[in-house]
Amino acid sequence: MKRLYNEYEMLLKAKREKYAVGAFNFSSIEIMRAIVDGATEARSPVILALSEGGLKYAEPHYIKHIVNGVLEMTDAPVALHLDHGKDFEIVRSVIDLGFNSVMIDGSSLPYDDNVALTKKVVDYAHKKGVVVEGELGVLAGVEDDVSSDIHRYTDPEQAVDFVNKTGVDSLAIAIGTSHGAYKFSGEPKLELDILRNINDLMPNLPLVLHGASSVPQYLVETINQFGGDVSGARGVPEKLIAEACANGISKVNCDTDLRMVFTATIRKFLVENPTVFDPRKYLQACKDAMREFVIDKMTNVLCSAGKM
Repeated sequence: MKRLYNEYEMLLKAKREKYAVGAFNFSSIEIMRAIVDGATEARSPVILALSEGGLKYAEPHYIKHIVNGVLEMTDAPVALHLDHGKDFEIVRSVIDLGFNSVMIDGSSLPYDDNVALTKKVVDYAHKKGVVVEGELGVLAGVEDDVSSDIHRYTDPEQAVDFVNKTGVDSLAIAIGTSHGAYKFSGEPKLELDILRNINDLMPNLPLVLHGASSVPQYLVETINQFGGDVSGARGVPEKLIAEACANGISKVNCDTDLRMVFTATIRKFLVENPTVFDPRKYLQACKDAMREFVIDKMTNVLCSAGKM
């Protein structure tokens, strides 16, 4: 049986070669297959990410067996990652299930509590050969079980202290992105100087960008045209994401964009094909659209295509 790929090694290679690996969230077999099929076609490494909300929806033991089946169908390097684990127990449960990468998100806690929680997870995970992502700084917005009304940029000097005290393998930083589909009300901007500073201080540490979906306007328009209402949804321009990748980001999370692709495709398909009631037909259309989106993101934004 093919094994999951070590995410830390995956991200170190990306950092050396100045591209980023996409961490795409999934909650169904269609989304998972679209991600892996896209990575296979793009010849790119990929991270399958599951949030706590996605874990509850898809059910852990189903996920374990489905992922094992998917791994047999690709030669792309694949890691399985818990996104935004909020406490030690949820992290321990997925490690024991077979995840080989976890994120412990104590960013909403006081600094010392974040350090203590993250260190506890690192100590447990490293004994099991599992890599750990921590987070410092706070992203505003709402996505699944993650929400915040405030944004707090990551302090570079504090980031060094955090990494030294916790031993994390990668660090999610806050430089201006936010969770969800409504990221900006004004001109989109990322604090690339903060990113460069952190990268200069820790040149061998993989850095992670959350809240980085681009929310393409053609998807917003399609959803609205076919009965939805996501007016005002805006993401991070792909040019800014590409700049972040060129300046030290090694992993970019993408969740909202795949939801937008899925929703736009299914709304359009059902309106244009009112007699169809076979779920395989509209789910196939969704899977195909998401696969093409993943390939485009890997090729034109993350620059991970061909990096297997």
